[in-house]
Amino acid sequence: MPGSVRSARHAVRDALHQWGFDSAVGDVAVLLVSELVTNSLRHASGPIGVRLRWSHPRGDGPDTGSGARGLLVEVSDPVPDPPTERSAGPEDEGGRGLQLVACSARSWGTRRGKSGKTVWFELALPG
Repeated sequence: MPGSVRSARHAVRDALHQWGFDSAVGDVAVLLVSELVTNSLRHASGPIGVRLRWSHPRGDGPDTGSGARGLLVEVSDPVPDPPTERSAGPEDEGGRGLQLVACSARSWGTRRGKSGKTVWFELALPG
């Protein structure tokens, strides 16, 4: 699955472009998807899914539950264990992905499914 992260980035960028979102939102979404898909590739064997939904207070998009305009991004994999946020030192090469998600997203979390888990984040959208 060497191209999985690249494929996920392209799919997210293409979807957001088709929906008319500006590149600043797309850049953050693509970065965070890259982090979560990379985590899944490191810790899971099996299918990894990425899903996007957006909400608008006027009802123009799917409801993400926040009542405000937002983009909900979900990355699913077959491992039921939730990811663990780590503290990374200045010389560490890894351990910053979930910190980046936590700092960049309006909210984020995990939920267990029938087989595996979903890690999600929500980004605020301008407007």
